[in-house]
Amino acid sequence: MSTKPPSGTRDFLPDDIRRREYVIGVVRDVYERYGFEPLETPAFENIETLLGKYGEEGNKLIFKILRRGEHASSGEADLALRYDLTVPLARVVAQYQNELPRFFKRYQIQPVWRADRPARGRFREFYQCDIDALGTTSVLVEIEVLSAVAEVLGRLGFEHFDVRVNHRELLMGLLAAAGVPPPSRDAALVAIDKLDKIGLDGVRAELVSRGVPESAAAECLALFKTHAPAALRSRLQNDERALYAIEQLETIAALAAETAAGRHIRMDPSLARGLSYYTGTIMEIAVPDLPGSLGGGGRYDRLVGMFLGREVPACGFSLGLERILVVMDERNMFPPQIARGSVDVMVTIWSHETRNQSIAAAQAFRDAGLRADVYPEADKLGKQFKYASARRVPFVAILGDDERARGEVALKDLRSGDQTSVRRDEAAAFVARALERRT
Repeated sequence: MSTKPPSGTRDFLPDDIRRREYVIGVVRDVYERYGFEPLETPAFENIETLLGKYGEEGNKLIFKILRRGEHASSGEADLALRYDLTVPLARVVAQYQNELPRFFKRYQIQPVWRADRPARGRFREFYQCDIDALGTTSVLVEIEVLSAVAEVLGRLGFEHFDVRVNHRELLMGLLAAAGVPPPSRDAALVAIDKLDKIGLDGVRAELVSRGVPESAAAECLALFKTHAPAALRSRLQNDERALYAIEQLETIAALAAETAAGRHIRMDPSLARGLSYYTGTIMEIAVPDLPGSLGGGGRYDRLVGMFLGREVPACGFSLGLERILVVMDERNMFPPQIARGSVDVMVTIWSHETRNQSIAAAQAFRDAGLRADVYPEADKLGKQFKYASARRVPFVAILGDDERARGEVALKDLRSGDQTSVRRDEAAAFVARALERRT
């Protein structure tokens, strides 16, 4: 029997958990400083809640849960694992509309599941770190969202990244200008969203396979290379909705100039984002030399209305925790204390008869705020040191016969090899100072 986890999922060992908790801690801290409040939803939803919200590609990737018990033989599904955090949010807003504030700002950090083909940085089970603001069409929402996301990346050590922005109405205007027939435009967006994955030739071929004439497909891809607002206005001068979209994007860039996102914002007419619920601004984070993105989002003013019966304007962004972790690990971006391990000092056992004194010493370290462990057996000191070193414990406390007689404890720094004897009541402060100097 294989002991590997299912394809597209992973086991998280202690070092993995420490890195994940570090990143999640930074994300949560920034989101809360921007006024976003926490929310959690169930891992699975009623299947009708999810179906029809993500477009044809999304529907194919939903993990369905078959009926259970006496209905198991039907082969039908009535539940599904959460595909993203946005549709569950829309359901929550509809369900609790009278209990939520007029302008609801929430963050949510939970796993989602997609029946996708696993690849580097792409999994079937993965965490998303979402922020969303609902209740207003004000462009200030986009500014707040983009600034918070950019600040998260800056705090994590990312210096070079682009915040690509586009607008759904600009996309539709460009498709119309290229001659893409109206019935094929939604399908065309799905193909264009794969530009980073399959390249220009791949997108051109997929556009044609989806019913877009070859000439329109070529013109469409040529238009997406036009980034200058003046050139776009010239080509779309008779399309009021597209011109409004360009104005919105320019406003976002201007208002965001003084925020964490300011210098990173890039207007990109080729940015599509294939989810069908987007209605306005769309956004994505691109990092040099990294295929795909670290996250994306946009405005979805009609999604909540699918549940509520009336429109509630909304805008949000989702950071992909897994891809961030992969990049940070490959580029050695985690701070040194993350690699130090989960223990500051390990107390050795000198003999079976002195176990109680080792336990008392460990408790003294813990009472002082340090993370302390006790070696469980009266083993040779060499073996105890080797164990502590393998766990990357920086200090080992030794309570030998001579140390106990003098009321002292010997502290060995496994990083430098230095050993110092100090009074028992000063040991915790000594270790704390030494760790602070090396942080």
